[in-house]
Amino acid sequence: MKKEEKRHYGIVSNVIYMLRLMFSISPGLIIGEISLQVLSQLPTRLISVVGIKFVIDEAAKGNTNKIIVGLVIIVAVLVLDSFLNRLFFELYTLKERENLYLGIHKKLYEKAMELDLASYDNAAFYSDFILAIETSSDNIQYILNTVKSYVSDLISFITIASIIFTIDPVCLLIVIIFVLVFIPVGKHTGNLQMKRREKITEKHRKGDYFARLFYLPDYAGEIRMNSLTPLLMRRFDDSAEEIKKTQRRYVRKIDAWFFIQSGIVEIVGFMFVLTAYIGYQTLVKHTMGAGDFVAAFNGAVQIGQIVMFLTVFAARNFTERSKMIEKYRVFLSSEKHIEDGGHVAECGEPETIELKNVSFTYEGNEKPSLENINIKIKPREKVAFVGYNGAGKTTLTNLLLRLYDVSEGEILIGGRNIKDETISSHRDRFAAVFQDFKIFAGTVGENVALQRDYDRERVLKALDAAGFSKELPNGTETMLQREFDDGGMMLSGGESQKITIARAFYKNCPYVIFDEPSANLDPVSEYELNRSMSEAAKEKTVIFISHRLSTTRHADKIFMMENGRVVESGTHDELMAKNGKYAYMFNLQAEKYKETAE
Repeated sequence: MKKEEKRHYGIVSNVIYMLRLMFSISPGLIIGEISLQVLSQLPTRLISVVGIKFVIDEAAKGNTNKIIVGLVIIVAVLVLDSFLNRLFFELYTLKERENLYLGIHKKLYEKAMELDLASYDNAAFYSDFILAIETSSDNIQYILNTVKSYVSDLISFITIASIIFTIDPVCLLIVIIFVLVFIPVGKHTGNLQMKRREKITEKHRKGDYFARLFYLPDYAGEIRMNSLTPLLMRRFDDSAEEIKKTQRRYVRKIDAWFFIQSGIVEIVGFMFVLTAYIGYQTLVKHTMGAGDFVAAFNGAVQIGQIVMFLTVFAARNFTERSKMIEKYRVFLSSEKHIEDGGHVAECGEPETIELKNVSFTYEGNEKPSLENINIKIKPREKVAFVGYNGAGKTTLTNLLLRLYDVSEGEILIGGRNIKDETISSHRDRFAAVFQDFKIFAGTVGENVALQRDYDRERVLKALDAAGFSKELPNGTETMLQREFDDGGMMLSGGESQKITIARAFYKNCPYVIFDEPSANLDPVSEYELNRSMSEAAKEKTVIFISHRLSTTRHADKIFMMENGRVVESGTHDELMAKNGKYAYMFNLQAEKYKETAE
């Protein structure tokens, strides 16, 4: 299996990528927020430079009426600006931000569904995906805020710099020189903050895992019966302590660099050098009037803050977020390991399934999980794969479903390689009940049909075929789980398994795979299930995977697997007559059944 190469992109490229992604979902929000940010900041900044200069100059001339008119205009501009911002925020921003968050999450989820299981086997790739999901909303808003501030500050810089340049170009030069000296500092600080975020997120995932164990119902009984609370609390506390240590280690460094980039520039540059120069021009050389003095000083401070943001802080912020954006970018651009074929498979009558010289090795493993498998399954045949844990049974069915692709050999259905079929049409031919089945917080009908709209009669018929007999107060509309409904029905392990088995009977398809279908059932329920499955699936090809050989003894053919190979095959009677590995395993289980009965 080809190992995916790690890709890296530049800071500007990543920011533009994220902006384009957000713009494709909500162009109105991006344009609106940037425009209003400019309208919100520029007037205030101009007032502190031009407005105050106007008032001082007119006061010196004694033009009181002009001052009053000017103040009225200033107040009107500020009130109108505040009104437009509030109106846009209340009527559009709140709703559209949710659309933006949901839109990007949807893209992430859709991409996750496109990827095959091999992508989830890559720990680094999966970790980056989780990080992208967990920080998605924060990253979106942070990038939007930074970009709109950047655009607004850039426009403000050009405007105010032009004004200051007409008053005294040297003031502008002093500010820019002091700020540009510290641009590399901002980039270094951004890298430190990104490293801190990555380390903290890694530690948080560990802590969140142990925290979830306290409230997930899957672990409730185990924790209470085995006094696991002290152990879990210790692990949670250890994780919290690691987070605090990581914070302390990085915060000291970041604070030191912040002091350098802001303290020295603002204190030395603005409070000393700039003030000395403006004072000299005003008091000694008399080249500036009172209005020019205030305008130049306020404008220089404004320019200093703006240039500081455009260079030092923006470099830090964009450097930090660029690495987060890269995780989105790599994930959304990642390629599937399993490619679509060009033919649409028919979901009709079952055909012969053939595995020819099939071998498979998981990425990162040296030893193959399956080796040189040759099997032929006839239409409507009921076959079973048995063996101890790690024999390769589930891996084989994953290959049949194209959740993975074979490393060597080929799988044919009806004489056609399954790689030649589209993935969706191929999988539509199968109904699969997995060993680690899941029940969703939804209605019984939705859990069986796995669709929003379903045929009620088919659902009831499928439940009956699976041996589900529990009374449903609201029929197929009965809610399961209590995630969203306090009155949701809670099911036992066996009842939950019957719901998942019913899914296989509901789906109209020629092939059914049952992975440990009776693992949570008692012997009576197991017997009833075997009987009903044989009746309900008599026109289908059925593949069983089971450790409990009582489930598979009536199969048309049994394949005994060991260490990724088929070591025996035949009917139950044929394999018992061989007195080999299958017979040993069956007799061992039968003896345990006898001991239990006694």
